[in-house]
Amino acid sequence: MEPTILLTGFEPFGGESVNPSWEVARRLDGEFVGDGGGVRIVARALPCVFGQSLRVLDTALAELRPVLVLALGQAGGRCDLSLERVAINVDDARIADNAGAQPIDEAVVVGGPAAHFSSLPIKAIVAGLRAAGYPASVSQTAGTFVCNHVFYGLQHRLAASDVRGGFMHIPYLPEQAVRHAGQPSLPIETSVGGVRLALALALTHARDLRLGGGAIF
Repeated sequence: MEPTILLTGFEPFGGESVNPSWEVARRLDGEFVGDGGGVRIVARALPCVFGQSLRVLDTALAELRPVLVLALGQAGGRCDLSLERVAINVDDARIADNAGAQPIDEAVVVGGPAAHFSSLPIKAIVAGLRAAGYPASVSQTAGTFVCNHVFYGLQHRLAASDVRGGFMHIPYLPEQAVRHAGQPSLPIETSVGGVRLALALALTHARDLRLGGGAIF
């Protein structure tokens, strides 16, 4: 089986007709990144549904046995490509998911650790993205909705393996932002180029850089 990168995005949710995470992922499906001929990107769409999203993820992991996994999600209100540092073991939904579920203060994995950290070189990725002109930052929270649910579930599944994985949030697309007064956005071409480079950087950097990337609040 050829080496692959699993790149996931979500279906639209919360009244949106499009989700930038899936729009980016599907545009990169089938591309190759990295040196020596590269590694093929395989995109998979996840439902914005607690529980079911992880079952779809499990199927993709078993089918592809990827060497690297990056899950993407929409983050309305953010202005850059956000590399998530940590996933927490809690589902606490402000709105219902696409199946109508709205868990409150429930564990993603009962008995699991309080948190899992990204195993991607997130600071090296942010530095490389910024050097190439892409807006990017390290984020300290992936929320408590389905994005965090998938991020935690992914890291929990990869914890006993040598496969690295993590999560990146993508801002609104311009056509979404016009319906949300004052909210930032990124053109699809910018997000696609940034994610492509992020995957290449993740393959290149076996260890992360020691750079400041924290937050005061």
